[in-house]
Amino acid sequence: MRKLSKEKGFTLIELLIASGMSVIIVGAALSAYLAQHKHYVAQTQVTDMQANIRGSLQELATKVRMAGYNVPRGIQAITAYNTNPDSLEIIYDSGLLDDVQLKQDMPDESSELRCDGHDDDLSPVQEGDWLYIYDPNTQTGEFFQVSRIIYAPARIQHSTTPLSKAYPVGSSVLKLNRTKYFIDNISDAEHSNLVVSEMGGNPEIYADNITDVQFSYVLSSGAVVDIPPLPQMVRMVVITIDAVTERPESEYATTFRNRSRQLQTTVKVRNLGLN
Repeated sequence: MRKLSKEKGFTLIELLIASGMSVIIVGAALSAYLAQHKHYVAQTQVTDMQANIRGSLQELATKVRMAGYNVPRGIQAITAYNTNPDSLEIIYDSGLLDDVQLKQDMPDESSELRCDGHDDDLSPVQEGDWLYIYDPNTQTGEFFQVSRIIYAPARIQHSTTPLSKAYPVGSSVLKLNRTKYFIDNISDAEHSNLVVSEMGGNPEIYADNITDVQFSYVLSSGAVVDIPPLPQMVRMVVITIDAVTERPESEYATTFRNRSRQLQTTVKVRNLGLN
């Protein structure tokens, strides 16, 4: 008993002090972790936003440069819509069909397209593809969907989309790309997205949280307009895109907002504005 009485231990007050210090240390560590986690989440959102806006700008710039490539006279290669957010439709040749022409007159508008001698040239075409037929005599044409393709002898059928007229021998068959870009701020009330529609089909999301896109057009005369009088007069396109983070973040106790970015570029159109 005399030996045990000489051994020292912790008093209740010391235990309470130690517990309090432990709580403070754990709280500080947790606070630091939460702050770091919040910073990480915020930076991740900013990184995603920057990737979305840069990818969108690069996509639009690439397609604008192609506008009008190998497009026959009479086709509107750029269709501008000053709708705030703006919309833009671009047409250019895919280059997949090499000088394919009708070798026989069409008896009527529902007749198949006889392209005899172009058996190998039609290899890139599949059923369901959209093609463009162009009459060089009238400088007019139209899109149609391929319902059946016969490679030898080369024939194209289009039973799902009858043509507006019978095209003559020498009419060209092209695989043009028609792409429309616009902002969808209706489908999702909380997010606006840049969407793309190919060949008039259903729009698909290209980039999330893109809130605005604006186009202005520099004409060959040097004038800057929102709607070009003629696509052939467009020399450059100025593209401005706005984007936000997916979720708002709080910088102050009661303030929540989304971070935002805006990028702008001027694209020289290679195939227009020459006159």
